[in-house]
Amino acid sequence: MAPDDKARWLVGMPVDERESFLAGLSPAERSALRYFWRIWARPDQLTPAGNWRLWLILAGRGFGKSRAGSEWVREVARSDPTARVALVGASLPEARAVMVEGESGILACCPPGSAPRFEASLRRITWNNGAQAFLYSAAEPESLRGPQHSHAWCDEIAKWDNASERAVRAWDNLQMGLRLGERPRVLATTTPRAVPLLRQVLASEHEGDVVVTRGSTYANALNLPESFLTTMRKQFGDTALGRQELNGELLEEAEGALWTRVLIEKLRQPFAAEPMARVVVGVDPPASARGDECGIIVAGVTETGTGMVLADASVAKATPERWAQAVASSALAWKADRVVAEANQGGKMVESVLRAADCQMPIKLVHASRGKTARAEPIAALYETGRVRHVGQFPKLEDQLCGLMAGGTYEGPGRSPDRADAMVWALSELMLTSFARPRVTTL
Repeated sequence: MAPDDKARWLVGMPVDERESFLAGLSPAERSALRYFWRIWARPDQLTPAGNWRLWLILAGRGFGKSRAGSEWVREVARSDPTARVALVGASLPEARAVMVEGESGILACCPPGSAPRFEASLRRITWNNGAQAFLYSAAEPESLRGPQHSHAWCDEIAKWDNASERAVRAWDNLQMGLRLGERPRVLATTTPRAVPLLRQVLASEHEGDVVVTRGSTYANALNLPESFLTTMRKQFGDTALGRQELNGELLEEAEGALWTRVLIEKLRQPFAAEPMARVVVGVDPPASARGDECGIIVAGVTETGTGMVLADASVAKATPERWAQAVASSALAWKADRVVAEANQGGKMVESVLRAADCQMPIKLVHASRGKTARAEPIAALYETGRVRHVGQFPKLEDQLCGLMAGGTYEGPGRSPDRADAMVWALSELMLTSFARPRVTTL
């Protein structure tokens, strides 16, 4: 009986018969069975049939993408002693921590007696039959210029660094080096994000040699804690973030939006490389004592004039005392030199509530004479010219930004883009308002 037939036979047995069968095995046999992937894998995690060139697994977090990738590499290495596999992660530490040494990494998927040798200093994995795999960072596209491979596993390609088109250049250099063996193949695993590389890959979906597997977090429910699934459903539900990160949907851009996800991704960075010349907290207070949301955004500007969105401290359905305390805490934590708050709703009451919450820095009350979308347009223009960066990810804020439409309408989540408006107030203060610094002159 072929191995696949044995796997189907075991999986298809009634539960009591299967348990009886497993109980009759020796400890060594049970241990070996644990590493027989085709018994435990779901069909959507198994290598597709056919003469494909690219297999893309586009799925939510916790789907089992890393395990599928590791098992595919293990299968390639076992069946082809001449295999030379490129393992490409967003960075070298991530490639090692997730793809090689992670809980679902290559080493964990191999039986102890037949695990390959990992030489960290050489960034190389070697199997006993001669097959090898090499680690690369997508943040260093030139490292993939020159080396030749027969196979490649590219992990979280939507997370690769998009600055200066590094992600696309890394992908293109990898493709040019896939010239070993009779049938070079690439597996790409990722949670979807609207970035240029993923759109480029999906553009070839309907070609005959491309296979796309889609799935959600909930497809792997049997292997995930019920408390985690319950929390995810409750916290994210049918939000844009939940649809992307859990359901594995690639969110489409709204036509006419002032911001797009592609633009925001291009301007994202993990940390602020320059010190801040100024930091302010923008506030869009709720219209009532128990309003839907109070937008609270911390932003800064560097000495070279680049705006930085630093934090989203917004609170929902909060009393005036609670949102005022959130503003005061954010201003203190980020050493802000000013709080900029819209005063259309409440006027001087806004300042009184903030002072009662022990907000010590200057408070500037601003009055909106135009709609939220009209106020946002000059800030959107700053993004278009690359003058604003997001330090980290702010999914709820970014959902609102992508819902602001040219022409004055809002098509994002919720009734009002409170977070987006708070950000607009903060960046307007930093980048569209002249600010004279004190200086010493000699007579």
